[in-house]
Amino acid sequence: MSVLVRAGVWPLRAARAVIPCFWRGKYFSSGKEPAENNLVTPMLRHLIYKIKSTGPITVAEYMKEVLTNPAKGYYVHRDMLGEEGDFITSPEISQIFGELLGIWFISEWIATGKTAAFQLVELGPGRGTLSGDILRVVHLVEVSQKLSEIQALTLTEEKVPLERDAGAPVYMKGVTKSGIPISWYRDLQDIPKGFSFYLAHEFFDVLPVHKFQKTPHGWREVLIDIDPHVSDKLRFVLAPCATPAEAFIQCDETRDHVEVCPDAGVIIQELSERIAVTGGAALIADYGHDGTKTDTFRGFCGHKLHDVLIAPGTADLTADVDFSYLRRMAQGKVASLGPVKQQTFLKNMGIDVRLKVLLDKSDEPSLRQQLLQGYDMLMNPKEMGERFNFFALLPHQRLHGRNHQINALQSEPSPSPVAGFSELVWR
Repeated sequence: MSVLVRAGVWPLRAARAVIPCFWRGKYFSSGKEPAENNLVTPMLRHLIYKIKSTGPITVAEYMKEVLTNPAKGYYVHRDMLGEEGDFITSPEISQIFGELLGIWFISEWIATGKTAAFQLVELGPGRGTLSGDILRVVHLVEVSQKLSEIQALTLTEEKVPLERDAGAPVYMKGVTKSGIPISWYRDLQDIPKGFSFYLAHEFFDVLPVHKFQKTPHGWREVLIDIDPHVSDKLRFVLAPCATPAEAFIQCDETRDHVEVCPDAGVIIQELSERIAVTGGAALIADYGHDGTKTDTFRGFCGHKLHDVLIAPGTADLTADVDFSYLRRMAQGKVASLGPVKQQTFLKNMGIDVRLKVLLDKSDEPSLRQQLLQGYDMLMNPKEMGERFNFFALLPHQRLHGRNHQINALQSEPSPSPVAGFSELVWR
């Protein structure tokens, strides 16, 4: 078995410490900070030169440059996770989160006939923590060199020297602590096709979005330009006429402000095609909405909300995932479930039972407190419980009971419930 970004059967181990910091989850993008606060970063100089050369740029192009520019991108050369970074994710809060996701993939593997060989692929693995809590076999899709090094340390402990080939689709290979091969890719399309399970946790929210505003003259795209009154400051402007990306807006759209993410559509179509042809499933966890929100573009720096146009390259940029768009981009090739709130999904997966097991096995007051704090952060509606969502892509036959071989005594097997998306029943 091999994994494209992390998977695993969890070991029972000490709970991870709870880091008291903020996660990404609220809107902030005024672009109206005083000029004296507008730090002139290398990325800002790059963007100003670019805008002077070619004119105002789209928000999508801005996000792409700021986050993944090979020389100056926010994600490329830094570790932005944890207490010393700019935000924290669920796997860093509690080991239970990754363990329950591991159960989800095991459940789907069992429900689809326990295929002898499969791949587990994680898109945007962060520090590799989630993979370490799930399986122990990994193929990682990661564009950040800095994060890939941290992932390697987390998953392999460098017990076996890494193989590196910067020019190859598989730019790094290693062996996990349990002896399973692990590979790093920059692009999903480079991953070998076959029966696979895909995991994307806080991956889609950082893909570039185009922003549109409804005006008396129709939809106009929101662009980023240089402030004419302050030479080293950026501002939002509206395009004077229609732009090509307007084609992504639904003709029956009722909102007055819309964000669309073509890159997310491309990835969903690739996942849907792979799952429809070779089987498997995809589990997507992110904060977002089902086609209801408007302006969600925001920045985070040092665990605080940060103006998206100030000091670009020093802060994370993100936008809520539109799950209705993901569902539409699947184009009916696969079935989709959700989105369901994280609180509901984890409860259905048995988080209360798992918490009780860990508490019963722990005699240390500090460890018990960490477990309870992590549980509250994951489940509390005012924290992550109702702000994060789970969404799944599955083959149509998975929901219609045609996965297993039909024997002479059974004309059509009944489908198994999909874990997390329906109430867990203990037998």
